[in-house]
Amino acid sequence: MTLRRSLFARLAVLVTAAAGTLTVNTAAPAQAAACSGYVGLTFDDGPSGNTPALLNALRQNGLRATMFNQGQYAAANPSQVRAQVSAGMWVGNHSYTHPHLTRLGQSQIDSELSRTQQAVANAGGGTPKLFRPPYGETNSTVKSVAARYGLTQIIWDVDSQDWNGASTDAIVQAAARLTNGQVILMHDWSANTLAAIPRVARGLAGRGLCAGMISPQTGRAVAPG
Repeated sequence: MTLRRSLFARLAVLVTAAAGTLTVNTAAPAQAAACSGYVGLTFDDGPSGNTPALLNALRQNGLRATMFNQGQYAAANPSQVRAQVSAGMWVGNHSYTHPHLTRLGQSQIDSELSRTQQAVANAGGGTPKLFRPPYGETNSTVKSVAARYGLTQIIWDVDSQDWNGASTDAIVQAAARLTNGQVILMHDWSANTLAAIPRVARGLAGRGLCAGMISPQTGRAVAPG
């Protein structure tokens, strides 16, 4: 009996050791690979009824992004603003009603930006530090008003053209042009963009690029703080 117990004890030790080895080996591939650079994924015009699916796709593919919300939609969908933050996204200012700001007077521009700051904050999105002018249209007045609210203006380096009916393939190809520090324009409401997300994620990973935050200091994508 003593010999049998001894054998069982030794066998238990071997099994435990093997299991420990298996645990280590299977966990290793799950560890994130080192990032050789960062890119800024941005989605304009939310939040909307499409936001939950977008956030789910981003989470499932290990991506974080900056959501440039319209103030009117943030006010109408506060729970989706909170969902953006809970999913690890950053929330930016995309004006209140998406007008051509360069055609407005200073007081109107001020209203567009200030109301959005308030709407996002009231919805639980924090106080935005980044601002994207609708259509990418800006001038010295727009910039000065943005600066008054501590906002850094962010345009883009790559346009996915999803707003113009770009196919899923074309959106994936646009993302493939991103280089370290660059920012891509996409939209919350685009079904083709939603479909492209898994392939965008694989393409970035294959080039050693990770989805980062956009620095308020430089306007370029950097490692998340």
